[in-house]
Amino acid sequence: MQRNLHRMADFARKRGLRWRPHAKMHKSSAIAKLQMQAGAVGVCVQKTGEAEAMFAGGVHDIYISNEVVAPAKLARVADLAHQLAAERGQLAIAVDSMEGIRRLANAMDDRRRGGAAAIINVFVEIDVGQGRCGVRAGRTAAELAHEIRRHPALRFAGLQAYHGKAQHLRTPQARRDAIATVVQDVLFTRKLIEADGVQVPLVTGAGTGSLVCEAASGVYGELQAGSFLFMDADYAANERDPAQPAFEHALFVKSQVMSSGLLHAVCDAGHKSHAIDSGLPKVLALEPTGELEYLNGGDEHGILKPTGGNQRVPRLDDTVWLIPGHCDPTVNLHNHLVGVTGGLEHGKVDKIIRVDARGALT
Repeated sequence: MQRNLHRMADFARKRGLRWRPHAKMHKSSAIAKLQMQAGAVGVCVQKTGEAEAMFAGGVHDIYISNEVVAPAKLARVADLAHQLAAERGQLAIAVDSMEGIRRLANAMDDRRRGGAAAIINVFVEIDVGQGRCGVRAGRTAAELAHEIRRHPALRFAGLQAYHGKAQHLRTPQARRDAIATVVQDVLFTRKLIEADGVQVPLVTGAGTGSLVCEAASGVYGELQAGSFLFMDADYAANERDPAQPAFEHALFVKSQVMSSGLLHAVCDAGHKSHAIDSGLPKVLALEPTGELEYLNGGDEHGILKPTGGNQRVPRLDDTVWLIPGHCDPTVNLHNHLVGVTGGLEHGKVDKIIRVDARGALT
């Protein structure tokens, strides 16, 4: 994890880019602060509850890179903006509708009437290929930028342009082609906004799969890559771009063989231990178990079969290290991360890290 952290920080620093990693991945304020100590400007989150957990843990520069429209949640957003301002911190949020902007402004105005004023940074999200939140690039996005500027408690901070699907395109060329289209959308939108005399302070986005493309674009000023820190099995399936730092697997689910037969063994880590939306976990090949395939055993069990020329079925009590297919939802299944130094086989526990935003889904 530390090597991944410093490689990413070095990558951003050498290119003069801001780096704001996604804390939704590790959900830990302790790790967020490690990232900021290494050079990150702050963190991204996706939920109001995650932002509140980060603030409670001492993180004071937070971007909710998602839309929040429920009035009760927006009241919490406004409260958090004022709490951060009191600590000389700042809060940002994404929007993709006129109604969302007006509700946010109303929440901030309601909170301002109760005490000191605070300003929240607001990014207009454009849909650059994810097919999820965001407005179409172009005039609609420009109109939202102008609407933000009409409200005293809101500050237009720039454009959110994240292409999630591009992160998992397997070849570097496919990712480069996808982000080239994104860059054209961003340039078109920025040009329309600036033609009206409004500066676009920042374009933010990018993820672990495509970060070298956004970094080379000359358009993005901030990278949001987060999963590189742990590198799950799905990201490792990407063909690495030569320009990308060599990130290593750092997150493992430690399991134990609980049953062993002639042709297979069973470990005590089933679906309740790791997310399977990006596929079943891979098994780290270590002695004495060798190469193993993990098969679906249900909620509490994993089926292990020798593979790759390995003939040995794991024995009772053997330790098996699983590499999750998707790190973010896997972390959200656990209360703590165990930090180990010196390697998995002979290392020592260095620290226990609380997953303090676990279950922060509102």
